[in-house]
Amino acid sequence: MEKRETITLDARAQQRLAVLSHVLAGELTEAEAAAYLKLSTRQVGRLVKAYRRDGAVALVHRNTGRAPVNRLAQDRRAKLAELAATTYAGFNPVHLAETLAEEQPELAVSARTLRRVLAAAGIPAVHTRRPPRHRSRRERMPRAGMLLQADGSRHDWLEGRGPWLTLVGAVDDATAELTGAIFRAQEDAAGYFIVLRQTVRRHGLPLALYSDRHGIFVKDGLRPPTLAEQLTGKRSLTQVGRALDELSISWIGARSAQGKGRIERGWGTHQDRLVAELRRQRAATIDEANEVLAWYLPRHNRRFAFQPAEDQPAWRPWPAGPPPEAVLCFHYRRRVSRESTIAWDGQDLALPRRPGGASRANQLVVVQERLDGSLWLGDGDQQHRLTPAPPSAQLLRARRLRRQVELEQRLEPRTEPERPLEAQRPPSVASISRPASDHPWRRYPAVRPRPR
Repeated sequence: MEKRETITLDARAQQRLAVLSHVLAGELTEAEAAAYLKLSTRQVGRLVKAYRRDGAVALVHRNTGRAPVNRLAQDRRAKLAELAATTYAGFNPVHLAETLAEEQPELAVSARTLRRVLAAAGIPAVHTRRPPRHRSRRERMPRAGMLLQADGSRHDWLEGRGPWLTLVGAVDDATAELTGAIFRAQEDAAGYFIVLRQTVRRHGLPLALYSDRHGIFVKDGLRPPTLAEQLTGKRSLTQVGRALDELSISWIGARSAQGKGRIERGWGTHQDRLVAELRRQRAATIDEANEVLAWYLPRHNRRFAFQPAEDQPAWRPWPAGPPPEAVLCFHYRRRVSRESTIAWDGQDLALPRRPGGASRANQLVVVQERLDGSLWLGDGDQQHRLTPAPPSAQLLRARRLRRQVELEQRLEPRTEPERPLEAQRPPSVASISRPASDHPWRRYPAVRPRPR
């Protein structure tokens, strides 16, 4: 047997040495040792016999420390590393293996072997791949109303019978119930306002809203804050973000589409079932599609919604104050003039009289542009609809002068337009009319030239 001056025992060999020592000392039987080492009793008997004959060397594998038979020679490995660093610098292992097989067949190796050789030589990989991030399925919320997932799906819902539409909807995370949905021409803030208003009327206010990082929900987070944002210590909000903040609804932005997989998977169901219903009803416009959608929602919820883990819902009632139409709409700040009017889209809007007759001059007010197009002003618990203000004196004078000019233009006689220069030719002799018999020049005799 080959003699070894030094031996190295790994963790498994050390465990076997300790157990076999107890077997030789009579403290353990071979069956008990087999249970500890997770080996058969017959194998433990062989190990005991070899340990008595050769000692601890018998516990080390005979091939330990020996080079594999199929190992590349050291000079060949050095040559491959040299070529990868000089002639073929920048080649990935697969490309390099293919190139060597064509140009230098004596150095041809597989891409896997070449990758190990380069790694052992310390040559970094040309392209590094990040390992996939761990993803796990998130547990659903235990109570209804704790989390609402919202998104928009752009699709050919009408299958060519009409324009492409975007279905904006929201689904409850705990029950998979579609709490609101609307077809829109594009994914816009008005669509999310409508969906939130439907959800409030049917259930209540959710605790949080989970959506993507669309500009409808959050402004560019990479831009530096403005001076006003630095002074207030708060980033400016979008229209939807402002409504969520007023209603104390937390907004959560998804980092990927998989993060809001509840509603993303629901779009696949709607693009199958809802499209078939739209086809059966022959919907060809957005109004017809919304009529079919209103009939489709209850049926879908009865089929796919389920009971949450806890029966007590987390929906909140609408708070006291302005109605949903006044909050879930577009708000714009305007400054009041001295005449208690505000400028809006090229016209002036009259503000209502305040209790006590106090003036709003030079104050900032918030104009509500509601989803039906009407304009309102909130004053505490009171909501006032805004109407156009009477025209100013300058506007009246301008209108009077404009009407006067139009009247003069209608009354003055029309003159023939001047003919172009090429049409202004000298008339011919035949076209000149002869003077009348009583013409002045006919009253005098012709002057004859004097004789010389």
